[in-house]
Parts: sequence; structure tokens; C-alpha cells
Amino acid sequence: MEEVSVFRNILEANEKNARTLKELFARHHILVLNLISSPGAGKTSLLERTLTELRGEFRMAVIEGDLQTDNDARRVAATGARAVQINTHGGCHLDSAMVLNVLDGFDLEQTDILFIENVGNLVCPVEFDCGEDHKIALLSVTEGDDKPEKYPLLFNLAAALVLNKVDLLPHVDFDMERATRFARQLNKNLTVFPVSCRGQGQGLEEWYAWLRKARAAKKTA
Repeated sequence: MEEVSVFRNILEANEKNARTLKELFARHHILVLNLISSPGAGKTSLLERTLTELRGEFRMAVIEGDLQTDNDARRVAATGARAVQINTHGGCHLDSAMVLNVLDGFDLEQTDILFIENVGNLVCPVEFDCGEDHKIALLSVTEGDDKPEKYPLLFNLAAALVLNKVDLLPHVDFDMERATRFARQLNKNLTVFPVSCRGQGQGLEEWYAWLRKARAAKKTA
């Protein structure tokens, strides 16, 4: 019972900070997206393409969460976007206090979209609200197509599912229809984007259109 109480207290503290973040982001009309996936699904690759190809439209910034190193932050910064690294030193997720602590590194008046690239994990990051408007689930075709069934909470709460690395479909045993069916059984409103971040960027224009629509909604909210 004590463990349950401690975890409840942690979540309650996180929610308090998350409400502060939501109020702050709403005041500045910043669209905030929390990208969640298992390691290697391609969050950073998706960000590199998005930040590069939409930099003429939006002022974008990234909070990078990782156990160690600033490798991903350096890749993101190379696109010209502002990036701040959070190393959790073994922690399996980012939380709202961590996000609050790094906001001084951003000019919120000059930010349209803030991406939070969470630690690679399909469980813990889902339970901790970081003040985002939407959770974005990423699943690559190099993973099992039963991931939505095995890790239902993320796909239940996500606004969009990016099915990444579809250029590899001829070479892997992944059933797109099965993965999508599982995900939409959990969340009938889930928008699914099959994409490749390589070459011509298959499916990325649909993802960009969704971002434009979400940003416009936040701007007028």
C-alpha cells in the first residue's frame, strides 16, 4: 500500500507542474507535442526531417530526453532549431518538473511548436504529463506489429501514430493492417501516418499537414 501511495503522490506533483506548463504554453500559443516510442523507432530522424522541411513556416524547438549523451540534441541543433538536452541518468521518462527546469533555455515568444522527444520507452513516459497538447506515438516496422496490443495505454492516449520506416516493409515481417487495427481498437480517433524519413520522405506531407492544422488550432485557442 505504501508504494501505491508514493506513486500517487509523485503523479499528483507531476500533474500540478503539468498544469503550470499548460497555462504557460497556452498563454504563448505554443503547440507542444510529446513524442513517445521504444528506442530506435526513429523519433530523431522524424524530427530532423520535420525541422528542416518546415523551418520556413514555423519557429520550432526541441527538448531532448535521454539517459546519457547529447547525441540526439546535436543532430537536432544541426537543423537550426533550438535544442535543450535533459539527461535522466538512468531515469526512464521525462516529467513536468524537468521540462519546467529547462524552459529558461527557450524564447517562448519566438516559439510556435515545441517537440518533447521523450526517453525511449513505451511504458513510463505515457504516465507523466509534460504539459503537452498531444502525445504522438511512433512505431517502426522493424518492431512487432502487436505493439499496440501489448502496450495499450500509449495508443489509447495518443492523438497520432507515426508508423515509421515503411521503406523497409519488403524486408521485414510486419503487418501494417494488423498494427493499425489494434491501435484503432484502442482509439477510434487515432490518426495514422505511414512514413519513411529516408529518400523522398514517403508520407511526410500528410504528417506536416496534421502539424499545420494542430498549430492553427492552438494559435486561435
